Amino acid sequence: MSSSFVLARYVGVAVCARLADEGARVAILLLVLERTGSAALGGALIAALMVPHVLAAPLVGAVADAVRRRRLLYAAAYLAYACCLGAAALLIGRSTLGAVLVLVVAGCFAPLLIGGLSSLLGDLVPDRLERAFGLDVTTYSVAGIAGPALAAVLAGLAGAAWSTVGLAALVVVAAVLVTTLPLPVGAHERRLASPLAALTLMWRRPRLGAVTLGTVFSLAGVGALPLVGALLAAQLHRPALTGGVLSAGAVGGLIGSLACTRWPIRRWRPEAVVAFCIGATAVPFAVLVLFAGGGRDGLPLSALAGALVLFALAGGLGSPVSVAVFAVRDQESPPEVRTQVFSLGAGLKVTAAAAGAAAAGLAAGAGAAVVLGAIALCQLLGALAVVLVGRVTPAPVPAGSIVSQAK
Repeated sequence: MSSSFVLARYVGVAVCARLADEGARVAILLLVLERTGSAALGGALIAALMVPHVLAAPLVGAVADAVRRRRLLYAAAYLAYACCLGAAALLIGRSTLGAVLVLVVAGCFAPLLIGGLSSLLGDLVPDRLERAFGLDVTTYSVAGIAGPALAAVLAGLAGAAWSTVGLAALVVVAAVLVTTLPLPVGAHERRLASPLAALTLMWRRPRLGAVTLGTVFSLAGVGALPLVGALLAAQLHRPALTGGVLSAGAVGGLIGSLACTRWPIRRWRPEAVVAFCIGATAVPFAVLVLFAGGGRDGLPLSALAGALVLFALAGGLGSPVSVAVFAVRDQESPPEVRTQVFSLGAGLKVTAAAAGAAAAGLAAGAGAAVVLGAIALCQLLGALAVVLVGRVTPAPVPAGSIVSQAK
């Protein structure tokens, strides 16, 4: 079976799963507003879906690393996620506790839709891994652009409940497609790794720890972008700018990921790519500080266009970072903890972005320029973390330290 055909099916799984993951937050919020009118409840239910991304990632990843038949595990997890979304469509507005519970369960399976899915590429297309990682990052970009839009369009056409059900149906399609992937069946089940195995590995292997810490700093800043869009829109009396900021960043990310697919980054060490691109991302945000500080009513459209280009540039620089991080994870993770490392890494990024959004909310009163300056500072700290942590001498990994005796 050709690697191109395998990769095409993988992309189908990834697009369906990640469209639903990105769109679910919008669909849930719209459904809450439609039935209860409570934005606070909407935020709480979105948190119920998102928080387990990082809390459940180590255990879910360890189970995925240990089982023999990963296709069945992934298909079952996707079907469970879809059922939970469908149940949420019934329970929201009728039973808050029930809605919270099913969304928490869905969030526990979510790591296998994002980082856990990326971890499979090493087994599926080992001969085309760089291109595969580029395409994988493209699916994240496509989902980031189209997922929320799809949820909103479906809600407008058929109602928020049917929007949620439609996204659940996409995950069912992903479950069917994942069963067609030619994942090797293990000769025997591995022992279940400790839930702390991935963190231990990140501590003992500086390259892995460096890129993980660097992206956590970077995503903590990027998580504030929705608020920046809102602040700029209010400051300039241009409401469309709120969505424009996020759309520009997402489009930049898509262009960057396609460029990484066409021109792989193999000529440079991946950790060097991470450090350079994160550091370079500080530049457009620093320039945007001047834009926000000098904003006034009636700002020329050319200046607004220039600002959106800067947001797009920042988004584009994030794509080679993701590709390079995937490469480091693949190189530094032994098979018995590979999925756990990918899942935990993705969960940490989601958590960092959420924390950055919360911190930006607290600092919103200081204005868009201050928040943009903080975002730029986060990028510089991230680049510095990659450089400094990457220089630490690797610690020896004692035999048997990665896998526990729990099984």
